[in-house]
Amino acid sequence: MDLDNSLLDRHSQDPQSPSILRFYRWNPPAISLGFHQKQYPDRWNAIAQKHNLDIVRRPSGGRAVLHKGDLTYAVITNVDIDGERRSHREVYEYICEFLIQGFAELGINLNYGQSGRGYIHNPSCFSTATNADLVIADGRKLIGSAQVYRHNSVLQHGSIAIAPDHKLLTELFEAEVPIAGYQELKQNPQEVLIPELIEVLSQAARVHFQAQFL
Repeated sequence: MDLDNSLLDRHSQDPQSPSILRFYRWNPPAISLGFHQKQYPDRWNAIAQKHNLDIVRRPSGGRAVLHKGDLTYAVITNVDIDGERRSHREVYEYICEFLIQGFAELGINLNYGQSGRGYIHNPSCFSTATNADLVIADGRKLIGSAQVYRHNSVLQHGSIAIAPDHKLLTELFEAEVPIAGYQELKQNPQEVLIPELIEVLSQAARVHFQAQFL
């Protein structure tokens, strides 16, 4: 995520910079905290040590995310859409469209969550699905996303659940977390699923944004 932040800085300083699309995984696994999430439970330090987890802070907002058994995506692009400045909500929907289109090609229909602002009282990003998150038909979250703006540029990145560790999620957040895993939905091994997913989402991004990405 330091690289995401650095790339956002570079993009914001040059209006002609091409858009950027990245996918990555975490080694070791980690808990990422939203930029404005000033506190987290003390017991997380012991849990992180027990499970060899890093605790890091994202440049974007939102709540805590467990990066274990997930795939992170990052899009850096201009805030203006078709030459017009859009609201943060419109930018969210514009960027999320490539995810919706890509997963539709893979046979998974995604919709926006329904939870309101009450999510800010929950330390877990995946415990509630806001209208900026993407959920499957039964309401479980598959993708949680967050943004940060810098000048005329935006970084939107998010966690795509592949094979979530439900036991560890419950240990962290002391509640069952309603999260769906892509592996559960497709019933294929990760070494097959992830390269295909990246390829499909990359192509969906090229078509949706009508651009070649770095």
